[in-house]
Amino acid sequence: MTAPDQPLLHVEGVSKRFGSTIALDDVSLDIRSNEFFALLGPSGCGKTTLLRAIAGFTEPDIGAIMIDTGAGMTDLLALPPNRRPVNLMFQSYALFPHMSVERNVAYGLEREKPPRNEIRTRVAEVLGTVGLADRANSRPAQLSGGQRQRVALARAIVKRPRLLLLDEPLSALDRKVRAEMQLELKRLQHEVGITFVVVTHDQEEAMSMADRIAVMHEGQVQQIAAPIDLYASPANAFVADFIGTSTMFRGTIVPGGLRRADGTLLPATGGSASAGPGLLMLRPEDIDPVPRGAGILEGVVIESHFFGGSTTTHLRVTGSDDLVSIAQPGAPRHVAGDAIGIRWSPERGVLLPVEH
Repeated sequence: MTAPDQPLLHVEGVSKRFGSTIALDDVSLDIRSNEFFALLGPSGCGKTTLLRAIAGFTEPDIGAIMIDTGAGMTDLLALPPNRRPVNLMFQSYALFPHMSVERNVAYGLEREKPPRNEIRTRVAEVLGTVGLADRANSRPAQLSGGQRQRVALARAIVKRPRLLLLDEPLSALDRKVRAEMQLELKRLQHEVGITFVVVTHDQEEAMSMADRIAVMHEGQVQQIAAPIDLYASPANAFVADFIGTSTMFRGTIVPGGLRRADGTLLPATGGSASAGPGLLMLRPEDIDPVPRGAGILEGVVIESHFFGGSTTTHLRVTGSDDLVSIAQPGAPRHVAGDAIGIRWSPERGVLLPVEH
């Protein structure tokens, strides 16, 4: 059993170069037992390289990767891929088209040569878990994209790995099926009690499924936190911009907020940036429109978009080239050309350091 304060997976100081390209730059993180953990970032940030290093398909230049096997921490890098208590579910699913669903799921298990009765029992159990018991004799070509994804997942978890790695597992699905499978993956992860590590570039996917997220950029981990903390308290401008929609104001951090170049003080008490050059971040739902002359800043509405239950309004604020986004419930309240003011509560303003 993993001790409550001991991680299931410990990654420390891992770096990897491909020629002159730095894929991983001193990456360290811990992943807990029974956690749904996401590696999130844009293409080329290093997330897939890290996943492949854990799986054994890429060897780091330096660093350590340790896993708790139940009898203590083991050096994962010392084990060949087929000996690691880890399974990788490929983006392409890699199902055998000539085999039935049942045979596809049993294939990897059969190579370990357990008793035939055990194979049948475990395959039947996992097909029931993923909701495919009635499709056991079907071929992959007879299944929908979502069902094929479930077959691949069943094949990965039937071997009962300590850690399941998923590389962009939902990218081949259309938007509606992808949303359904996000919920399904989360349910299955809790049900089977296996730690999931998913690689994705889709922030909505990560935010909806993961217990914690490591945001990566240029081979480095920018921040590790629960989804709500990443959104409300980003560590830097990259995280703030990558997670959700935000408005950024540039200036000098002073007591009480951010001083713009024109002398205007923008109130803010959130964040932990120290005095000096900095940014003020505001989320669209934290900004309130008010009559002209009653706001902290003045602006002109550029456009409004109605999304059924809410409206997003974009306006250009005096003295700034960037548009400010405001989200409000209900139908649009302003039209293009309206001159309005904006306000926000100081505690909703997050002060961030300027990245060099």
